[in-house]
Amino acid sequence: MASFVRSSLLRQTLAAPRSSFCQKNVGVSQIVAFHASAKKQILPPLPQSVEGTMNDPVAVPEPHPAEGSYHWTFERLVSVGLVPLTIAPFAAGSLNPVMDAILCTLIVAHSHIGFQAGIVDYFPPSRVPKFRATCNWLLRAFTLTTAVGLYEFETNDVGITEALRRIWTA
Repeated sequence: MASFVRSSLLRQTLAAPRSSFCQKNVGVSQIVAFHASAKKQILPPLPQSVEGTMNDPVAVPEPHPAEGSYHWTFERLVSVGLVPLTIAPFAAGSLNPVMDAILCTLIVAHSHIGFQAGIVDYFPPSRVPKFRATCNWLLRAFTLTTAVGLYEFETNDVGITEALRRIWTA
C-alpha cells in the first residue's frame, strides 16, 4: 500500500506543470517548530529601537562581586575541583564522609550555576520578567531540595561514593 501511494504521488508530481512549483501556496498553513505558523510567532520580536544616539557612550554597570570575573573564577574552581573529587574515592579506595560531603556540595553548586546560566541566557528580564523570577525561585527550591536529599543520603545511608561503588560492582 505504501509503495503504491508513493508511486502515485511521484507520478502526480512529475505530471504537474513546472509553473506550479513556482507558485506560492496561498491559504496553506506552514508547519514550523513548536507548531507556530509564519504569521503567528510564539513570542513577538523585541522592539527594534535605539536608546539615545549612536555617539552616546555605553552605560557601565556598577561592579558586583557576585558577577563578572569573581563569578567566573568561582565557576572554574568548582569545575576543576570536581575532577579529582570524582576520581579520588575510587582510585585510592578510601570512602571518607568528609570527601563525600565536599563532593556533594560541589555537585550541587555546579548544577545550580549551570542551570542559573541557562535561565540568564534564555529568559531576558526585559522580555519575561515574571517567568524569569519564577524560574529563579524554582531553581533555588530544587537546589535546596537536592542539597537536603544528598545530606540525608550521606548521614542516614551509605553515601554517594559507596553507593556508586556498589552499583558499579553489582
